[in-house]
Amino acid sequence: MSPNKSCINLAWPGLSVVKSAVFQRALELGFDDCRFTTARAPDHAAQFKNWLQAGLHGQMDYLARNAHKRVDPNQVLADAKTIITLAASYTTPSVEGRASTGTKGEVARYARYGDYHEILGVRLKELTAFVNTHGESARSLWYVDTGPLLERDLAERAGLGFIGKHTNLISRRLGNWIFLAEIITTLEFEADAPEKNRCGSCHRCIDACPTAAITAPFQLDARRCISYLTIELKGAIPEELRPMIGRRIYGCDDCLAVCPWNRFARTGAMMRPHYRADLESPDLIELLSLDEAAFTQRFAGTPIKRVKRRGLLRNVCVALGNTGDATSLRALERAAADAEPLIAEHARWAIARIRGRTAGENT
Repeated sequence: MSPNKSCINLAWPGLSVVKSAVFQRALELGFDDCRFTTARAPDHAAQFKNWLQAGLHGQMDYLARNAHKRVDPNQVLADAKTIITLAASYTTPSVEGRASTGTKGEVARYARYGDYHEILGVRLKELTAFVNTHGESARSLWYVDTGPLLERDLAERAGLGFIGKHTNLISRRLGNWIFLAEIITTLEFEADAPEKNRCGSCHRCIDACPTAAITAPFQLDARRCISYLTIELKGAIPEELRPMIGRRIYGCDDCLAVCPWNRFARTGAMMRPHYRADLESPDLIELLSLDEAAFTQRFAGTPIKRVKRRGLLRNVCVALGNTGDATSLRALERAAADAEPLIAEHARWAIARIRGRTAGENT
């Protein structure tokens, strides 16, 4: 998008200048792209409702609770006219080509940074204040992954990228590795042209999913997705899915990593200073020894804090059950006596898995 594009002047003088100024200010604050769309209902609202009705969202009840807002942005902000969509890249050269080995775990790339909600939130707050100074009685709200908006749908309509067959947004300029954010405002700007799907006949993301959670192009059964199982699911991970999780302890990047559009990905200036190299491939045995205080100290200010100690150590036990050997048993036996039942049950499962493998190797 050229920052000099004209826009419709319906409510306030000089909006074409304002749009250019907002775009430039977004880039100055560290965002990698900024596009504009209307605040009308998302194009795929009906599909979203059907997805919920089919129960494919699993235990993410908040999606159903505020579905009426997600399909009608004016229920988020009355008299909203425009939604400004923003992208921040989290690609970093340091993670390319590395693989976890031994008793090392895998963490999704986005979680190897400080908490993006806080990092982007500081910039969004400033950008929103800037937007509001350009209109009489202008009202605006900002969100980063937390608001009741169908952000990928809106970002596609704004031209920020297109929704791939894995249901994530793909930018032709930034690849898959992007955080999304939005500002919904009562100011009216000319909408940018929507992006069209550019997946073509490619189905690498579908083939790459370890749990077959992408059941068809553009269709995701979240209940099978490793990101859901290791982050959103609060209880026990279904036993039949545990072996497929491998050594992943927080999220999964497989469907994103194989996308050919990542050849255009570039390191984002906003996120780069907040990278945590210690989260690239953490030691599973060490993580299993964390008490509540140590967990809080280790993961404060990162997305991983969201799953709490019980959730992370549950995941660690599964990873060790899949990849550990006899040297992992002592740590798992201690975990099997943990006061948290969720950890203890998954530790017992891991012990049985390792003993079963060891017995098979010795026969």
